[in-house]
Amino acid sequence: MLTFTEAQLMGWITPVLWPFLRVLGLFTTSPLFSTRAIPVRARIGLAFLIALCAQASLQGQPTVALDSPAMLGALVQQVGIGMAIGFTVRLVFTAVELAGEVVGLQMGLNFASFFDPMSNAQTSAVSKFMSNIAMLLFIAINGHLTILMAVMKSFDAFPIGGSLMQALARARIHELGADLFASALWIALPMIALLLFANLTLGVISRVAPQMNIFAIGFPVTLVAGLAGITLTLPMMEQPLTMLMEQMMVRLAGGR
Repeated sequence: MLTFTEAQLMGWITPVLWPFLRVLGLFTTSPLFSTRAIPVRARIGLAFLIALCAQASLQGQPTVALDSPAMLGALVQQVGIGMAIGFTVRLVFTAVELAGEVVGLQMGLNFASFFDPMSNAQTSAVSKFMSNIAMLLFIAINGHLTILMAVMKSFDAFPIGGSLMQALARARIHELGADLFASALWIALPMIALLLFANLTLGVISRVAPQMNIFAIGFPVTLVAGLAGITLTLPMMEQPLTMLMEQMMVRLAGGR
């Protein structure tokens, strides 16, 4: 008859439990894994599988017993760090969506908004299109594998049993707000310049030929110019998206 001691059970459960909670926190907020298309049971099973497969690379982690006073702090730390990693990746997609909002405003397409059931928010057509392109590019550059690797690397920078607030302060996630707006303007800048040139041209035409109904031709011209700008800039979106992902990895590794 096989018998197990409490110490043996804790030695088997705790090495899998803490990575499982951190990965599960990631799946709660990350752009790809948190969608409603993935059932909750599938997320839980995938998080357990990842935690189980990562045991070979997580040797030497501090052991926190489930009946110790530090257990609650470790639980909050694992879930908080996982959610912070997913939130950081979400900010990368938010930069692309913000660029789409700015471009849609310049094109006059911001009125073409609709309710997105996946995000439970109102979004414009241009913003949703650029978000979908960013998601496809994210998968093409193996971004989903990158964030899983970031979770595993985070155990080196933020080991089990540490302070959640110290981990967040070291990752400097609060500084990503400025990078969000800067990256969004960087992505949208070529299209903004093209649409500004189109509007200036229409303004000159309205002054040279006042009898022309500039309102009748203004919207089709800006719409065509915006679509042409999106077509020309989409192949160049990989560079800013890759740069933002690398910056995210450096922050989550505790680097400067």
